[in-house]
Amino acid sequence: MSLTDIQILLQNPIHEYRFIALVILIYQYTQTNFHQQQKIVHFYLNHTRYINNWDLVDISAPQLLGDYLLTRSREVLYQLASSAQWWERRIAILATSHLIKHHDFTDTLQLATILLQDQHDLIHKAVGWMLREIGKRNLAVEKTFIQQHYQQMPRTMLRYAIEKWSNETRQFYLKNE
Repeated sequence: MSLTDIQILLQNPIHEYRFIALVILIYQYTQTNFHQQQKIVHFYLNHTRYINNWDLVDISAPQLLGDYLLTRSREVLYQLASSAQWWERRIAILATSHLIKHHDFTDTLQLATILLQDQHDLIHKAVGWMLREIGKRNLAVEKTFIQQHYQQMPRTMLRYAIEKWSNETRQFYLKNE
């Protein structure tokens, strides 16, 4: 399917059309060479206004942008994280999921710090989720971040981040002790 045809699906007001457009884009990305991957990621970034729901972001950001940025500059993540559009901020933090799988936590932690004061609940959930994912791979790194920031973290973000910790430890942080 051409990018032009995918664009038609992606611009459709019906959510499921946009979802399938992203699934096709992900499939094409995984089945092609570096040059085509670059075109697909640029297409993706130029069409973020249509990637405007949590599930659209969650399915696409790690597999497209996260994979692409594994060996490239990640400046685009910081541009997205400062966007006025909440789904672009979510794209930024969710793209780091792929980096986390490769034990690369730096950008996730920096973006989490930037997004600490975000007003959108779905950003709080996404940041907390990515912090929890870091903790699955290196609990000490997650704990250090939580200890430094738990008093400023929105409660939803904190709850998601420490969800798997012991009840006693969770209560300590949630009560702001």
